[in-house]
Amino acid sequence: MSVRNQLVKSMKYNESLNMIYMAKDGQISKRRIRVLQVGEVSFCAYCFLRKSNRAFKIDNVLALVPIKMKGNTVI
Repeated sequence: MSVRNQLVKSMKYNESLNMIYMAKDGQISKRRIRVLQVGEVSFCAYCFLRKSNRAFKIDNVLALVPIKMKGNTVI
């Protein structure tokens, strides 16, 4: 599944994701996000690290992992 399709699916089901992302300066960060909108080359998501809505380039996403919840616990 492509990154874009995974983003659209997580938005549809209102799932949070763990994301490994490379910023334009080459810095790599791990973030927990909730996808709000997906475009052709970028997407908007709520970033739990920054506690705000952020824009990300799809091409800079290195990995996406859905967060599974059991009750109030992340598993």
